[in-house]
Amino acid sequence: MNPWVVFFTGLSIGGLTCLAVQGGLLASTIAAREEEDIEEGSVRKHNLWPVAAFLTTKLIVYTTLGFFLGAFGSALSITPSTQIIMQLVAGLYMIAIALNLLNVHPIFRYAVMQPPRFLMRMVRSQSKSRDLFAPAFLGAMTIFIPCGTTLAMEALAISTANPILGALTMAIFTIGTMPLFFGLGFLTTALGDAFRQRFLKLAAFAVLYLGISSFNGALLATGSPITIQTLTDAIPIEINLSGGQAQADTNSLVKNIGGVQTIDISVFPTGYSPNNVQVKAGVPVKLNLTPIGGLGCTSVFRMPQLGISKRLVEGSTETVAFTPQSPGKLTYTCSMGMFRGVIDVI
Repeated sequence: MNPWVVFFTGLSIGGLTCLAVQGGLLASTIAAREEEDIEEGSVRKHNLWPVAAFLTTKLIVYTTLGFFLGAFGSALSITPSTQIIMQLVAGLYMIAIALNLLNVHPIFRYAVMQPPRFLMRMVRSQSKSRDLFAPAFLGAMTIFIPCGTTLAMEALAISTANPILGALTMAIFTIGTMPLFFGLGFLTTALGDAFRQRFLKLAAFAVLYLGISSFNGALLATGSPITIQTLTDAIPIEINLSGGQAQADTNSLVKNIGGVQTIDISVFPTGYSPNNVQVKAGVPVKLNLTPIGGLGCTSVFRMPQLGISKRLVEGSTETVAFTPQSPGKLTYTCSMGMFRGVIDVI
């Protein structure tokens, strides 16, 4: 999960699509309050409180939902293959949403799921209330009328198979939508439809990137021979940006201890160090994995080609031992395939 991409997705297309329904409901409650003010002869300076109430309860319910979705994904992940399948589906769904936004083909319109009509009627009926409680109630009830992008984020939360990551996914996405509820309506009105269309295109590419990253990460986690990385490596063009300086010697990262090729790997929330080492075939290898600075999806260390999966615990060092039998490249990844390293067997 890339939190910045999730945030930008909420800031852009997530906010726009949510505004289409949820923003209209909020506007209805604000209009009802203003009508009540006119009848009573009172004047409020702004409508900050109903908007804040709406967004606060929305953040609470979506964060809670993300927690349970992540826990649900964790419960389903009896084997790594279940999580990978969910991640593949989430990636494909996000790609379909992006292609629909880009108007690639009418068939992608079916990717946008519609909530049941009785739920829509139930939620919309509350927008007629003049009580200040109505915006807060509507913020909670929006959980029943998610847009397509929100559904994609919910699928991503499930695929994390972790309640904390699931909650963070939905919280970051929801926070990303908040500025648009405050200001995007004014901007689109002032700048016209041309601005909105350009913004939609930019947001669509962000969703497309997120979907491709999720799908590619799942492929990496399965040990698939076809990924973006393998296709890139197959291109016979190498660009050297080192300015003629010598590259780091990957052999120096391997220590021979008692006839075992030993490698110390620091596991960060955003990757591994080192992430490229070289070992000899036919000689035992031992990896010492030490988490540093917290854990995200790197809490699970996987080497799919060897069927190795190890759960890491912060504050302790876990070891992985194996003997590479033939030359080639062995990939190690996090649970979602978002971060990876390569062991070059010679």
